[in-house]
Amino acid sequence: MLCRSLANSTLSCDMKKHRNPRLLRLLALCSPLLLAGCDMALLNPKGQVGEETKSLILTATWLMLIVVIPVIVMTLWFAWKYRATNKSARYEPNWSHSTAIEVVVWLVPIIIIAILARITWVSTHELDPYKPLQSDVKPITVEVVSLNYKWLFIYPEQGIATINELAVPVDTPVNFKITSESIMNSFFIPELGSQIYSMAGMETKLHLIANHVGTFDGISANYSGGGFSGMRFKTLAMTDNDFQQWVTKVRESKKVLDKSTYASTLAPMSENTPVTYYSSVDANMFQSILHAPMAAGMAQQHEGHAAGHDAHEGMDMKGMDMKMEMKGAGTDAVAAPAAAANVQNGQPMTMAMDAGTPHAMHAMQATGTAAHAHKE
Repeated sequence: MLCRSLANSTLSCDMKKHRNPRLLRLLALCSPLLLAGCDMALLNPKGQVGEETKSLILTATWLMLIVVIPVIVMTLWFAWKYRATNKSARYEPNWSHSTAIEVVVWLVPIIIIAILARITWVSTHELDPYKPLQSDVKPITVEVVSLNYKWLFIYPEQGIATINELAVPVDTPVNFKITSESIMNSFFIPELGSQIYSMAGMETKLHLIANHVGTFDGISANYSGGGFSGMRFKTLAMTDNDFQQWVTKVRESKKVLDKSTYASTLAPMSENTPVTYYSSVDANMFQSILHAPMAAGMAQQHEGHAAGHDAHEGMDMKGMDMKMEMKGAGTDAVAAPAAAANVQNGQPMTMAMDAGTPHAMHAMQATGTAAHAHKE
């Protein structure tokens, strides 16, 4: 048995050695075609913005191939034509310039760059994420909050909220208002097109529309920590009737999203959070999340001012104590000569005056005058 297995392995090795190498090269050249069956989201759009983005990508690619393909072809052709074994190839060691080549090398790229610049200028304004989409259908508003590590969707017009599930009616513009609870993130539905960042304390906007019924993947396109890979959600593009049924289904939930629920359940970090429905939501929830960093900063600033005020008051009290001590020392210093003068005049000292008052100064002057007269 051992000898038979060794013989079979030797035979297989010999067959591999004598296998036709052309077949392997052909498979290598055709391998990109094997990807034709893959569902590439960016090249399979389901929304208006996605289709325009796809058109822009393809147009730019074909324009660049105008240069890339001839360069690849000429590189292979030159390598074949001027190979060492081709004795008929023209040999020109002193050649240095060709006007025709210079014109082609410079003119063609300039034309392509000019066309790309025009396309970029127009598409940048047409595909501006902040620009509302033109439609005869009334848009709906969805407020989006990126949390660690989940997505919160608030429907202010319907008064509901969901976690990791987004539903929109087809052929209806959706106006997204996006912010973040803490870490910067990126909101992206590839098949609908465009992505935009979510940042704490800031509101970004995005306008999308779904033209086909279906379920599309939504992802976080910006790494934000350990739970980043599970920060995904499903986008359900529905007919108007199905969307209303979905809203009714969410309203049947027994969970309510208020500020206390948000602070205790959603704000803490969690991974792979399941889809959750909230039948009602605080009307100011999105605004409170949006302005939370500002409120926290103002609270810290207020605390800093309060601490500084307390420290200033403490310094003032110490200063007053020092003044009182110095004032007492000054009174004693002034009262001592006056007492001596009174004793010298044979009058007992019956009261002590504050050296800082006008009466004390007047008494000091009177005492000094009497002492001088007595001396004389």
